[in-house]
Amino acid sequence: MRDYLKLLRFVRPYYGLFAIAIVCMGFSAIFDGVSLAMMVPLADKVLTNKKIIIPAQLPDFLANLVDKINNTPPETMLGYMVVSVLVLFFLKGVFGFFQSYFMSDIGQLVVRDIKAKLYAKIQSLSLNYFTHKRGGELMSRITNDVKLVENAVSYGSTDLIYQSLQVVIFAVVIFFIYFKMALISLVFLPLISLPIIKVGKVLRKLSRRSQEKIADTNSLLYETIMGARIVKAFNMEEYEINKFNRVNMDYYKLSMKSIKRTLLLNPSTEFLGCIAGVLVFFWCGREVIAGKLSFGVFGLFLGSLLSLIRPFKKLSQVNALNQQAMAASERIHEVLETEPTVKEALSPKELSGFKESIEFKDVCFSYSDTQILKSINLKVGYGQMLAIVGPSGTGKSTLVDLIPRFYDPQEGKVLIDGLDVRDFRLSSLRNQIGIVSQETILFNDTIRANIAYGKLDASDKEIEDAARRANAHDFIVKCPQGYDTIIGDRGVKISGGERQRIAIARALLKNAPILILDEATSQLDSTSERIVQDALDSLVCGRTVFVIAHRLSTVRNAAKIVVLDKGVIVEEGTHSQLLEKKGLYKRLYDAQEIQ
Repeated sequence: MRDYLKLLRFVRPYYGLFAIAIVCMGFSAIFDGVSLAMMVPLADKVLTNKKIIIPAQLPDFLANLVDKINNTPPETMLGYMVVSVLVLFFLKGVFGFFQSYFMSDIGQLVVRDIKAKLYAKIQSLSLNYFTHKRGGELMSRITNDVKLVENAVSYGSTDLIYQSLQVVIFAVVIFFIYFKMALISLVFLPLISLPIIKVGKVLRKLSRRSQEKIADTNSLLYETIMGARIVKAFNMEEYEINKFNRVNMDYYKLSMKSIKRTLLLNPSTEFLGCIAGVLVFFWCGREVIAGKLSFGVFGLFLGSLLSLIRPFKKLSQVNALNQQAMAASERIHEVLETEPTVKEALSPKELSGFKESIEFKDVCFSYSDTQILKSINLKVGYGQMLAIVGPSGTGKSTLVDLIPRFYDPQEGKVLIDGLDVRDFRLSSLRNQIGIVSQETILFNDTIRANIAYGKLDASDKEIEDAARRANAHDFIVKCPQGYDTIIGDRGVKISGGERQRIAIARALLKNAPILILDEATSQLDSTSERIVQDALDSLVCGRTVFVIAHRLSTVRNAAKIVVLDKGVIVEEGTHSQLLEKKGLYKRLYDAQEIQ
């Protein structure tokens, strides 16, 4: 129950609408009961012209109504019933429409809210969260898991309340008509509920496993679609097809286990209900023969008892639906309740710029149990260009990722003008930093929008100027729609070098005082690299630039170069000083010169 109430928290903002829907369900359920009760005057008065006989003691208003019906001619009663049936079914239809409409509206509102909360939460989480979660898995939580919650809210809650109301109404009818027989009949209700509860627990476990398999499928699809070029280059189509088929088959098996258990509920509850109906038919049939019960009242009793079977069957399906939704709700709350590892200070300071230096003081950093940076001490003055070089996997990118607080060090501090970067408001800190990463990330939008991504209010002139300085303008104007050309997912419609130049233009437009270039020219040809390098050199004046470079020829003019090896600074100095030391830097440089 606690888990179900947790699921219903999503409905909390719409309790008013939910209450109106419940009222409409109540009237609709009452009209169902009244419609069934119409068989009493039809069978006893209109068709057989006999008196209605009810063994129970009736309240005065009902006793008077029965007497009036018994004293009304059959032809007149038939006319009344024709009008009553039309009115009843019209009102039932009206209330049925509104309860379905309101519950569907609540379901769609809940879906909208959950998706918005999930997406906002995912955007707020730290980068290390995404190193442990697959993109396909997160997509599955926003799409498939949310859909299961919608089904539980829109259809599950509707049936849960509506069918429960029907159970109450029909139970009241049978107890009212024949209390003793009703008690005997309802002995079977716990027996009907037992398989519903037992199967529901199994379905919840199966549903969670099924949703995990859907996440696996989504992740596999995402990887192979994005990596289609690699799959084809290595002739791995058959391998990927077989891998997908295995995941697909696992999901199929889990789905069939759930379906089998869900389908078993219907015949089991129906059979138990049938046993109760046969016993009632035998017992009450003898009462009708003895004249202690009229045929119409017997029909209402039996009809009401059999009508209890349908709500219980529906409730068994609702339980299966809700168990699936609660498993999905757990996965959704798992994301919503995750705390970012990079947190803002309680009273953060605003960083509007800096004047002196950026300093790494005794910085240590680890991914899980693997230490990446060890006791890094480094100071970069305002307006300087610092180049970071070294073999692959030595922590170069991780080091610069600590400046915008993509990660926080486990030990030590990163200081700007003597203040810990953890004391600044994250947005104000990152506003001071422009980044061009080794992996070029562009969006399925226009070239103009991609360049202006960090400065949405930029004018066309500013965008074009940034493109010119990044050596991108010439190829942009040759595109079909120029700056308004859509470049596709991750910029797939343009070349790697063109994507890199757009990313550089984006960083140039932001015009931040701190610039991080992580292999920023790695995908450019020699001519473009030289032109863009000239543009980047012009930015050094008045700015602090961190350059991670594989091509050491691009960092000759850096004010300072540090050489990382196995997470430790092993050398530092200018280009000429490091060559004279004849250490790791010279070996790396000589190896590139030979190439």
